[in-house]
Amino acid sequence: MAKRVYEDWKGSNKFILGGRLIFGPDARSLLVTLLLIIVPVIIFCVFVARHLRYEFSPHNAGYAILVVAIVFTIYVLFLLFLTSSRDPGIIPRNSHPPEEDLRYDSSVSVEVGGRQTPSLQFPRTKEVMVNGIPVRVKYCDTCMLYRPPRCSHCSICNNCVERFDHHCPWVGQCIGLRNYRYFFMFVSSSTLLCIYVFSVSALYIKILMDDYHGTVWKAMKESPASVILMAYCFISLWFVGGLTGFHLYLISTNQTTYENFRYRADNRINVYNRGCVNNFLEVFFTEIKPSRNNFRSFVQEEVPRPSLPRTPEAEDLSGDPRSKVEDDLEIGDDLLKISQRRNIEETDEDIRSRGSNGPPHNALEVDSVLGSDIRVPTIRSETRHSSWGRRSGSWEIAPEVLANSTVTESRSYISPKEAQQ
Repeated sequence: MAKRVYEDWKGSNKFILGGRLIFGPDARSLLVTLLLIIVPVIIFCVFVARHLRYEFSPHNAGYAILVVAIVFTIYVLFLLFLTSSRDPGIIPRNSHPPEEDLRYDSSVSVEVGGRQTPSLQFPRTKEVMVNGIPVRVKYCDTCMLYRPPRCSHCSICNNCVERFDHHCPWVGQCIGLRNYRYFFMFVSSSTLLCIYVFSVSALYIKILMDDYHGTVWKAMKESPASVILMAYCFISLWFVGGLTGFHLYLISTNQTTYENFRYRADNRINVYNRGCVNNFLEVFFTEIKPSRNNFRSFVQEEVPRPSLPRTPEAEDLSGDPRSKVEDDLEIGDDLLKISQRRNIEETDEDIRSRGSNGPPHNALEVDSVLGSDIRVPTIRSETRHSSWGRRSGSWEIAPEVLANSTVTESRSYISPKEAQQ
């Protein structure tokens, strides 16, 4: 039974629901991320928001605090799901190297069968034009392709990803062209959720202070959950808030995390920067490209590749030994036919020289001699070599022989020098 693409996948990804969802190899880290989001929200709803239901007028206005916390948390989890479970922009790997870029390098040769054969080489880099500026792209040995601009190979997922940003262990997936928008929205929404929980928890502490006419310490003792949530959100804000600010800078300058860390000290011209407004429009308001992979499709049978174009030098140096044997057999067959032709001529001359001295010969006997090429396989090699040794003069074949035999001229295929060898 034919396999589906996700069943024969070469990368390190994990698939569920029959290839409908794709995760990174470290998808288990998602459980930690889920706990870091869900557990604080549950604590907030039970120990903080529940007590604020009747603190605002009209009487049930406090329910909005609880509803907002639940809905916003669901939204954040949905963004996390979109980020971690979709194709980030994986470029399908080739089953064979690109033959149009294959070259024979005569300076680097390998000895095969006593002959120096030029090795096959691929240019390690190529130049492509981006906004009128040449950009160098590299060849990926694993995926056997030249990576498009801004593409990089993720060593964790073992895939080439378009517009590769980074591999995020918190979402268990690469961040690339097709999920960067959702990743940023997830991080920024998590920042807003932290601010919301922190603010409402601080508000509850303030209400407790007013109700009990006490100090901050008494209010904190009355609701330790609020204190824990405020501390947790404050620490989290340094992480998700800082990450949000950093990616706002990257979006405004049209950079990726990989480019910023790798080329920061090179002072390269950013050929992708289209201005702050256009950069934001490109990330948030352009249509997301469809995936290049249909993970649920069946694996197609490999089509036989056409033979590689060979240069004359490569053909001379790396010739197939079997073809060499076949050429030798053809040469030997040509020599056999030449020897046979010579024997026929000598027989004809002998018949003519006997004339009246010898017994009469009719035309049928001569024809039987001339038609003796049917017995070619029975001619011994010693006779063929001796006939060739006595051969002198032109290579031309007599017209009468051509007219009465099946011998064909092979002069265009072999030279006298090669025949003597």
